[in-house]
Amino acid sequence: MTNTPPETGPTTAWSKDHRTPDPDPTRGAGPRTDWAAGGTLFAGVLMLVSGCLGVLNGIAAIANDDVYGRIGDYVYAFDLTTWGWIHLVIGALVAVTGWGVLRDKDWARGAGIGFGALYVVEYFLFLPYAPVWSVISIGIGVFVIWALASEHGRAPNPGAAKPA
Repeated sequence: MTNTPPETGPTTAWSKDHRTPDPDPTRGAGPRTDWAAGGTLFAGVLMLVSGCLGVLNGIAAIANDDVYGRIGDYVYAFDLTTWGWIHLVIGALVAVTGWGVLRDKDWARGAGIGFGALYVVEYFLFLPYAPVWSVISIGIGVFVIWALASEHGRAPNPGAAKPA
């Protein structure tokens, strides 16, 4: 005599009837969410604008050393012409990468995270020269890194469940 459980009627929440065939969007295999797409678009625009402003800041610092106030003893005190070249090069790289993000290029997302981190470090070191703009720029860089790193809709996760 075997004891079999009686039929209880409706199936449980984990049964086949309640599973959706769509992939789980929290695992990176689902459709692009509005937050991720909007954040990535905004990050691309911020990178393009911030990069162009960095180029202009660099040109101004190279052309005229009176643009930024001189500070006393600071560990990372470079010549203002050197800071101008740093802003010019990093600004151009960030602007080009921002354009790539807006064009949805594959290389731009990873490069954007890397150049965003470089951008944050640059403005941290530049903090004594322009404190208000440096804090704003650090915030922009952190947002860009977050937006590009949190976009789940681009590449599916190989470990995600495949629809049947």
